[in-house]
Amino acid sequence: MGRFGSFDFSELEQFQDNLKAMERDWPNFIKDCLEELANRLLAEVVPRTPVQDGLLRRSWTIGQVTMTADGGAEIEVFNPVYYSPYIEYGHRTANHEGWVEGQFMMTLSAQKLERELPALMERKIERFITRYLGR
Repeated sequence: MGRFGSFDFSELEQFQDNLKAMERDWPNFIKDCLEELANRLLAEVVPRTPVQDGLLRRSWTIGQVTMTADGGAEIEVFNPVYYSPYIEYGHRTANHEGWVEGQFMMTLSAQKLERELPALMERKIERFITRYLGR
């Protein structure tokens, strides 16, 4: 029977430890990503919000990150002011004879963020992987 010699497994063991650390930190990474995206959305939607008395603009809120049953996560950016949907999507005039067009401040802001999302996430994921596996 032949001899196979010795083999140093330390690099493979280090790689395994790094993968375990990545797996352990993944939920925090997802939470950080969602919070950053919510803040970016807020930074877009607030300036687009029309100002009459300032209440609507000041009321934009970011909820907490919640983990879903399917292993995903979500965060909510919302405006609790009762008339915010009317400003977003439009409404009839007080005398019901006309229509006030919506401002679509959330819709337009979300669309802009969706266009930027692939590049943002690519950079964040690359940094996350590099932190554990190096390059």
